[in-house]
Amino acid sequence: MRTIGLIGGMSWESSAEYYRLVNTFVRERLGGLHSARCVLYSVDFAEIERLQVAGEWERAGDVLAGAARGLEAAGAELVLICTNTMHKVAAQVADAVSVPLLHLGDATAGAVRAAGVRRVGLLGTAFTMEQDFYRDRLAGHGLDVLVPDAAGRAVVHRVIYEELCLGVVREASRDAYRDVIGELVRRGAEGVILGCTEIELLIGQEHSPVPVFPTTRLHARAAVEAALAPDG
Repeated sequence: MRTIGLIGGMSWESSAEYYRLVNTFVRERLGGLHSARCVLYSVDFAEIERLQVAGEWERAGDVLAGAARGLEAAGAELVLICTNTMHKVAAQVADAVSVPLLHLGDATAGAVRAAGVRRVGLLGTAFTMEQDFYRDRLAGHGLDVLVPDAAGRAVVHRVIYEELCLGVVREASRDAYRDVIGELVRRGAEGVILGCTEIELLIGQEHSPVPVFPTTRLHARAAVEAALAPDG
């Protein structure tokens, strides 16, 4: 079994889910008392969020690259960035280490395509929905990506940073997300990517009329598959 390196803390609410899920999936695969070999480097999200808002992505990338090097030094044999938004600096992080970086967008796109979906809605932070780094990665897998209108994007982003990252789950926010999903479906979305790791704290399959693709769960499962691959 390879050792999984997790770059977390963005936010720690979703990083806790990553830890739970990689261990759950290892136990499902191997049974008994098996658990994942993993190392977690948890950054201070307040520092990262300030850099996001200021547009200082290279400096934020330096922080995550340092985390990745720390994980490799601690024995990680593959690395995950446990947040969709910070995949904007995925290349910078990958270049900092000699072990593979398992890209969240690739794991998600693979699951979407396997489900037979081609036109997909994307929910996430404003950075993820509005900038091209993530949408282009998905489009590179042959997906047609739709994002909410400006009002919908504002609602989705606000709930992530002001509620979910703080562990707050409100029914009114769930209803607002359901409205945004409904609008994406009316525009032709055949599925919806929950493209922020915290969204899974709020939205499940029961809240959507079309398939949802929970990126935290998909990324964690892909990491376990890689860790348990025959050459691992």
